[in-house]
Amino acid sequence: MRGAAQGIMRALARFVRARWKRLLRLFALVGLPLAIFGTLAEDVWDDGGLAWDTPILHWARTQHTPGRDAAMAFISDIGHAYGVLPLAAVIFIALLVVRRRGNALFFAVAMIGAGALNQGAKLFFRRDRPDLWLSPSPAPENTYSFPSGHAMGSMALVAALAVLAWPTRWRWWAIIVGGAFTFLVGFSRVYLGVHYPSDVAAGWCASLGWVLGVSQIAYGRAGKPSPRATPAAAGPDPVEEPNLRAGPAGGD
Repeated sequence: MRGAAQGIMRALARFVRARWKRLLRLFALVGLPLAIFGTLAEDVWDDGGLAWDTPILHWARTQHTPGRDAAMAFISDIGHAYGVLPLAAVIFIALLVVRRRGNALFFAVAMIGAGALNQGAKLFFRRDRPDLWLSPSPAPENTYSFPSGHAMGSMALVAALAVLAWPTRWRWWAIIVGGAFTFLVGFSRVYLGVHYPSDVAAGWCASLGWVLGVSQIAYGRAGKPSPRATPAAAGPDPVEEPNLRAGPAGGD
C-alpha cells in the first residue's frame, strides 16, 4: 500500500512539473473567480451578507436624480431582457449561418449554462432583495437576489465573445468595451437598489469562471487558439463544396 501511494505521488509530481504553467493559468482564470464566488456565497449563507453591502447601497441612494434614474433603468434593461438576451440569440444564429456550429455550441453552452447556474443559485440561497428605503425602486424586482442575473448574463456574453475573438484583434474591443458594459450593468443594479454589491460581484465571478471553464473544455485553453478552431465535440465545421462546373484553372 505504501509503495502504491508513493508511486501515485511520484506520478502526480511528474504531471505537475510537466504542466505547471497550464495548471497555474487554469487556477488563475477559472479557479480564482470560483473561489471568490465561494467566499461571497459563504458570507451570504452564514452572515446574511458582507459588511460593505449596506454602506455602498446607502451611498448609491444619495446619488439619485430623475435623469440618473432613467439612465440606470435603461442600462439595466439592456443588460438583460432588452439587450443581452436578444443579442445572444442573434450571435448564436449568426454563427450557425456562417457555418461555425462548433463555436455556436460553445456559445450556447456558455450562455445557457450561466443562466441555469444563476437560477439554481437563487433558489438555493433564497436571499431577499434589499429593502432599505420607504420609497420603491425605479425598477422594482420580486425574485431572489443572490447572485445577480444581470451581472451573470452580461458577463457570460462578454466573456464568451472574448473567447471567440481571442485569436483576432477584436478581442481587445470585446474586453474593453464589453468590460465597461458589464460594469455599468452591475452598477445599475446596485444604484437601483435591487441588488446588494455582493450579489453583483458573485455573479461576475461565477459567470467568468463558468465561461472560461467551458472554453478550457471546448478549446483546451481560455481562448480560441486560432480563428478556425472548433470544439471537438461538435465535429468539424461544414465546408463549402467545390464548384464542379467550373473549368480547370489556367485557361484553354
